[in-house]
Amino acid sequence: VPHPAAAPRWEPQPLSYQELQSERIEVPVSRLLEETALGRPGKEDSAGCGQLVWVGEPVVFGRADSIAGKYGVWMKDPEPVAPFTRDNTWRVDTVGTEVRQLFQYEEAEQLARGYPAKVHILPRPLESTGAVIYRGGLFFQPRHSRSVARYDLRGETITAEREIPGAGYHGQYPYSWGGYTDIDLAVDETGLWVIYSTEKARGAIVLSKLDPETLEIRRTWETNIRKRGVANSFLICGTLYTVSSYSAPNATINFAYDTATGTSRALSIPFENRFRYLSMLDYNPAERQLFAWDSFNMVTYPVRLSRV
Repeated sequence: VPHPAAAPRWEPQPLSYQELQSERIEVPVSRLLEETALGRPGKEDSAGCGQLVWVGEPVVFGRADSIAGKYGVWMKDPEPVAPFTRDNTWRVDTVGTEVRQLFQYEEAEQLARGYPAKVHILPRPLESTGAVIYRGGLFFQPRHSRSVARYDLRGETITAEREIPGAGYHGQYPYSWGGYTDIDLAVDETGLWVIYSTEKARGAIVLSKLDPETLEIRRTWETNIRKRGVANSFLICGTLYTVSSYSAPNATINFAYDTATGTSRALSIPFENRFRYLSMLDYNPAERQLFAWDSFNMVTYPVRLSRV
């Protein structure tokens, strides 16, 4: 696959956000896990839940055309509420001090052309790239807070807001690239999650299951995976997966934490950072794809799940 032209370098002194420069050297990864999974006929699970065994090459859907789009979040609602559908696509460019614009598109192709059907102006500015769309709401972290809020897409108002007890925010426990990614929301087949850390957890990832209407915490798990040590994370079928690097071209999905058993395990599933700056990664359970933002580019990754 020919490598696309690198995104222009940009040194963003005047805008308010944070980048962490520490990056670990990647070692070559084994494709053994992928091959083992593919070599087990009948074990692949195309409908129900399963364990992640393979991530495909990234497919570019669109590209941000301004500096504000170096980092961002784009998403679809896996369980939409009328009048919205699974085709509606949403995007937020997150570089800047007052991030309030939520772009609405009728479909992903419209996003690729760059013309939103509507622009929502959020009542509160948003922080980082952790937002998700779920059941007719945008769930996001309001700036300079340890809270999570639900913005109703139909009513265009905030319908719930709740503090995540003890959660670090604004640069205390971000992912390795920075970006104030202390509080990250996620959706999978089982519902809405928030990924964060606390002083009590000493920087390890803490997971909480949230009620999508009230944002009450239903249950919390404390993992042994250091949040600053990974580039990003997402959930599939109640299991948290982490990415080793935000910039190494041949990164890996390197850990999994299973909330059903409360145990973690090391993985080595190949993951490609094609544009060398992964700032957002989320799973869409309706499409069975990962959505990502990689240095101005909005991309998807196909995934394969398997019963083990």
